[in-house]
Amino acid sequence: MDTTTADPLVGRLLDGRYRIESRIARGGMATVYLALDVRLDRTVALKVMHRSLAEDPAFVRRFIGEAKSVASLSHPNVVHVFDQGTDGDVVYLSMEYVPGRTLRDILRERGRLPAREALEIMIPVLAALGAAHQAGMVHRDVKPENVLLTDDGRVKVVDFGLARAIEATNQTRTGVMIGTIGYMSPEQVTTGGADVRSDVYAAGIMLFELVTGQQPYDGETPMSVAYRHVHDSVPPPSRLVPETPPLIDTLVLHATARDPQDRPADATAMLVSAVDAHRMLPRHTSPPYAGGSGAHAAPGPQAASGAHPATAPGPHAAGHTLIQPRAGLHASPPEPPRPRGKGFKPNWFLIVLSVVMVAAVALTGAYFSQARYVKVPDLVGKNLDVAIGNARGLGFVVTTAQGRNDEKVGKGLVLATDPVAGAELEEGSTLTLVPSLGPKRVTVPKTQGMGEADARAAIAAAGLQVGAVRRVENLEVPRSTVIRSSPEVGEQVKEGSKVGLFVSAGLIMPDVSGMPKDEAVAYLGERGFPVQVNEVADDAEPCTVIAQSPKAKSEVDKTTPAQLTVSRCGDFLDWFRNGDNEARDDTEFRIVPQVIGKTVRDAQSELVAQGFKVRVRNLLGGDVVRFQRPAPLSERPPGSQVLLWR
Repeated sequence: MDTTTADPLVGRLLDGRYRIESRIARGGMATVYLALDVRLDRTVALKVMHRSLAEDPAFVRRFIGEAKSVASLSHPNVVHVFDQGTDGDVVYLSMEYVPGRTLRDILRERGRLPAREALEIMIPVLAALGAAHQAGMVHRDVKPENVLLTDDGRVKVVDFGLARAIEATNQTRTGVMIGTIGYMSPEQVTTGGADVRSDVYAAGIMLFELVTGQQPYDGETPMSVAYRHVHDSVPPPSRLVPETPPLIDTLVLHATARDPQDRPADATAMLVSAVDAHRMLPRHTSPPYAGGSGAHAAPGPQAASGAHPATAPGPHAAGHTLIQPRAGLHASPPEPPRPRGKGFKPNWFLIVLSVVMVAAVALTGAYFSQARYVKVPDLVGKNLDVAIGNARGLGFVVTTAQGRNDEKVGKGLVLATDPVAGAELEEGSTLTLVPSLGPKRVTVPKTQGMGEADARAAIAAAGLQVGAVRRVENLEVPRSTVIRSSPEVGEQVKEGSKVGLFVSAGLIMPDVSGMPKDEAVAYLGERGFPVQVNEVADDAEPCTVIAQSPKAKSEVDKTTPAQLTVSRCGDFLDWFRNGDNEARDDTEFRIVPQVIGKTVRDAQSELVAQGFKVRVRNLLGGDVVRFQRPAPLSERPPGSQVLLWR
């Protein structure tokens, strides 16, 4: 059955601009269509979000914001986003149409790739991620399904920002992790947070899969795989494929370190290492793209971002095309000429010419053997101007790359060099210095006066995380409204830092249990509560609150009556002697000192000095005693407990 013809969107003119021609693919979050932009007369890939997402206002807001950010990202290895919009209940993304296949299709077809070819695919992927990281963006879902290999030999990364938009939906508020379990970093599993080093981790897992044909972890359930990401270390690929070069092992283990601090700072840093590894690998590790037979298997599933199956895709390399092996390397050598029957007659002209050519070759070799090679100095951490002077003094041609933020290397210092320190280059070669822009800091947004949901969205939009949310009593700020944040609005903090929120709980029922009846009634009356008292026979000290409703610390309003259950009032000494207190006529009693109005510390010291035990309860906070029980100047045996309310 042709599912395309049954699709209600096929043939529709969306938003008065995009005529949908056919359906390309359907994924878990969106369906991709081939469409014609009738205004610009160009073919585009149209990604239409599933209705469950389109009906979520939080997703639509975040989706539009992320689409604008991704549209500003221009890089040859990133699928370009043209436009975003809505048409009724349809939320869509218009982007570059990329004919080709996904990297997942290639892996299904070939199983695994040689090390050099794997790097020639990873290098443009890392270049795309590096450009996004320098623009302040995180992909959050790096995997072979989101890497496209075009028919003309290019590598493209797709779906930037989509995972971040999904985080705004109701689907994530029940604890669902965003990303693909097999490629999720430990911090994504444990906290749900992701930064540029999470993309680096996923890229390391993807490189592992390219050279081994499988992911490092498997399990019966997704949670068992997630557990291994958190608690296990990724093994070197050579453990599964012994012929894997040590350079690949080093690259994978560095990228997949469990502690983000131990990974490359971002994808650009990993890119530098990948290029160095590619340069040092022997070229004979790059076989024909489709295997030794030269035939192609049936194409895999269509790419979920606009790619279609290719019948004969070309090879793919670090920006554009993979290196093809030379033809005819195994041709049989020609047979030596047979000697002629006549006697040998030397040709003196050829002999003299040969001698001259040998001498010329020797002189040329001697000349080039004198070429001077210089070792790249260690310039990381040095002042950029000083480093440029040092490098030029050694004979290098110096260029500077676009600066990057770094938490450890200060602004204006050298963050990295290309090639790295220790490499030997011919004098006059180009040395690229990457300057540090210093630690990246973001401003804590204003959340005061917002509802909790809007405050969370504002904090996430600023690149920060929501920390602890405390609900505190406040009679002036409406309930569920943010009072303040910690750190405060306007403070500069590290990207990804946690911001705590203090949210108004309105009026909170005070804890008056254990308080004398009269003082509890008076205090609640001052707070505006209507009070109902019910005295019951109980073993507790007379006239003491033994229960209250609503319960302490619950959120209430002033129309809610406070119901107090009080032990029946009577004489303390009668209660003490008639109870199970083993009192004797000679029991020693001491006077409970008056500590109301004193600081809690002074009150505790004074009561302990008299032999009493002290317990402090919180009413309005502060450091001054507001109430005490037993009452001041009453008599109690040593060791009795005195309750203080502040």
